[in-house]
Amino acid sequence: MSRVGAPRRLGPFARIAAWMSKRDYGELPDPLLVTAHHPGILRGYGIFEWETGRAHAVDAKLKDLAAIKAAALVGCEWCLDIGSAIGAKTGVTAEQLADLPRYHESDKFSETEKLVLDYAVAISSTPSDVSDELFGALRERFDERQLVELTSAIAIENYRARFNWAFGIEPQGFVKGGACALPERGDTTASAG
Repeated sequence: MSRVGAPRRLGPFARIAAWMSKRDYGELPDPLLVTAHHPGILRGYGIFEWETGRAHAVDAKLKDLAAIKAAALVGCEWCLDIGSAIGAKTGVTAEQLADLPRYHESDKFSETEKLVLDYAVAISSTPSDVSDELFGALRERFDERQLVELTSAIAIENYRARFNWAFGIEPQGFVKGGACALPERGDTTASAG
């Protein structure tokens, strides 16, 4: 249950997005239903998601690990639910999900995976804090196209996580008994100012 329910009626783009989501995930994602209250934002966001999903210059597992880490840092349980389910399909293991909070000490991650997770942490910090040293290390492993794709994957997850957090969108059970990453956010109690 979220702070805002589904609109009474879905517009044309929302109906297409709902059909695609149901096909891909088996059910309608609650964030889609919330966003459907503003058709223009839903269209723009939907196109961004579609293009991000079509991008394949960076290994999907790396992008999924980074997105899951970003969701964990923001504390979005809905994102962790669906992200863990999607990540399992690209090779993210239950052991990696369990070790995500202490990835530096874990032997479950390659050096490239640790570097990508460092990048996810840096981008997801408030304010973002990507050092020249970190970016230089990334440039040694990724070209410009890949850096844009990886950065976009992390940034869009921050958007998703913060959007869902603000609306109180809860997990929908996409993992279905599988492993799921846990929130790393220190204080998960939202306060109204």
